[in-house]
Amino acid sequence: MSGDVAPSAVARASRGVAMAATRDGHELPVIDVTDPRFAVPDDPAAARARYDAFVASERRRHWMPKFIMRAMLRRAAQKSRLVQAIFSSDAGYLDGITTYVMKLGPDQLVPPYDLPMDRRVASSPHVTLIRLRMQQVARLLADGLVEPLAGAAGAPLHLINIGGGPALDSINVLILLCRDRPDLLRRSIAVHVLDSSQDGPFFGANALEAMKAEGRPLHGLDITWHRHDYDWNAPAALADLVRALAGAGGVIAASSEGALFEYGSDAAIVGNLAALRLDGRGARLVAGSVTRDDEMRRRMIAETRFKLVPRGLAGFTPLATRGGFAIAKVDEAWLSHQVLLRPC
Repeated sequence: MSGDVAPSAVARASRGVAMAATRDGHELPVIDVTDPRFAVPDDPAAARARYDAFVASERRRHWMPKFIMRAMLRRAAQKSRLVQAIFSSDAGYLDGITTYVMKLGPDQLVPPYDLPMDRRVASSPHVTLIRLRMQQVARLLADGLVEPLAGAAGAPLHLINIGGGPALDSINVLILLCRDRPDLLRRSIAVHVLDSSQDGPFFGANALEAMKAEGRPLHGLDITWHRHDYDWNAPAALADLVRALAGAGGVIAASSEGALFEYGSDAAIVGNLAALRLDGRGARLVAGSVTRDDEMRRRMIAETRFKLVPRGLAGFTPLATRGGFAIAKVDEAWLSHQVLLRPC
């Protein structure tokens, strides 16, 4: 584990769910998408039903006078740490820990995020689709890695997570592979979290330790965690990392769930993909989420402080091509498209 993440807050178990500590000392459940308590039904009908419910709620909200909506949000923020974080953020995006807590689902919330209003937020169609987003990104990458890992027995596996905060999508890639193809994980594994914040990666490091404990899904595996301070507008550092990993003969795969492809500029996306590809010697796969481009999504984004870019697949595909990748598979969570990219 890298020296800038304290390994002391290792998990305890509570009612069968692994727990890990945040940087401010709170303990949160560790998401395992193979556990029914965290898994979200992923059939098209269920996802569409959630989106329809989301659209209906947004239409009701749209017709409400703005001064009433603002008053309601102020009252809700007094009763919910999640609402307070969502509507007080000046960064243009939601911090990694708050985003992670929303992905726990209403039944797995713990103090200080377990008040009735917090549960209402966590059970909303919008947040459920965000939970599905992470699950789909993890599944896309886990499925895509089967062939490369089978063809490179013993080679180190490097999972690069760009802007991933706690990087639970990367951890769940390993949980899925350990359940479905444990033979493929008989190798050294490293998770590289590229993030400018320390809070999310701190929790993620502890979450990984929780899942490596005896009786947990990743027990016995050789997995290390490395946080790299990173600005995706300066991808030269990523190119250096990929060059070093590729030079050592590793299998490299990357992900960016709710991050680069949704918030980054066109130039940042192309630059990071080019750095990952490294003239065909770098990442074998890249998975991530792309904000959907439709009237409802655009209107919702315009009414918030978040700097999401609703490109849709039509806007993202040319950027992927310029970065040296082609879209191999797409999963839908309606608010976003989850894509699996392969070098072209």
